[in-house]
Amino acid sequence: MGFVSYDNLEEILEEIDHQPIAFLYIVTTGCSVCHGLQPQVEAIFEKFPEVHGMVVDSLEVPEVAREFQALTAPVLLLFVEGKEYLRKARMINTKDFEEDVKKIVHGYIESQA
Repeated sequence: MGFVSYDNLEEILEEIDHQPIAFLYIVTTGCSVCHGLQPQVEAIFEKFPEVHGMVVDSLEVPEVAREFQALTAPVLLLFVEGKEYLRKARMINTKDFEEDVKKIVHGYIESQA
């Protein structure tokens, strides 16, 4: 399915506030790590349909880098009820990342039961 692409900081902030669990993938144009990692990260989130996935290019929307203190790329951010629960940047171990996401998502789901 893939992530929804955003080009507006206000829309991203609104989604983070309104989605129970939201994921933001911050990339930059020309970042080979960003574009190589994205299909792997999207595959991880296919296992978690509860998560609203978003992607934004911080060169196209520079205020995103300031808002989320994204000093490098890629930056992976997971939010639960509007609060940042997980942050990873640059070189990511996808197995460890998936385990972290699984714990957070399942913990949230169990807390809502």
